[in-house]
Amino acid sequence: MIKISPSILSADFARLGEEIAAVERAGADAIHIDVMDGHFVPNLTLGPPVIASLAKVATKPLDVHVMASPIDHVIPDYIKAGATYLTIHAEATHHADRALHLIREMGAKAGISINPGTPVAMIEDLLHLTDLVLIMSVNPGFGGQSFIPRALDKIRMVRQMIDSRGYQVELQVDGGIKPDNIHEAAQAGADFFVAGSAVFSQPDYQTVIAELKKNGEIGRAARR
Repeated sequence: MIKISPSILSADFARLGEEIAAVERAGADAIHIDVMDGHFVPNLTLGPPVIASLAKVATKPLDVHVMASPIDHVIPDYIKAGATYLTIHAEATHHADRALHLIREMGAKAGISINPGTPVAMIEDLLHLTDLVLIMSVNPGFGGQSFIPRALDKIRMVRQMIDSRGYQVELQVDGGIKPDNIHEAAQAGADFFVAGSAVFSQPDYQTVIAELKKNGEIGRAARR
């Protein structure tokens, strides 16, 4: 089934607890938390102490996407803070195999992400260690960007890699996902979507999340 993970990067930071409760009531399947370090990406957001606070109010899985480098030494901090999924970037570590093992050993679901300019071959030998692959469909660092169409080819390639090996790996897409384009990404092979401004810019979270899921299921059905 299609899953939606609203990104709180686009939420009202003065009301994060209320915003999380609102999107959970509206049908969110997870809460996407973007961690940016001002080094790997040109922006700075929140870290483990804030995530630990959010974990106290969230009832859905915390989908933590860490855009930071170096990453290996801080992995335990995010898991201890409450990350259900911890997604790291393949470009941010020289030892992705070891990092993914560590995430799983600490009890979180391990995710690996690649940027728009990174070939999918970079993660092919890591799929057996992952629970989630995140395809970035924008260059990371800022919310509200437009979907990069060439990401569809990457989604197709990764879906084929996962299915041909029989792995149970979720395929997530992050960047510019909206009700009018989610069907294309779902048809290409994605099943888990991050949506920030598409959700939080609307007054009725329930309506937009339902529309995202409906259009995503249309695309998923066309895949078969």
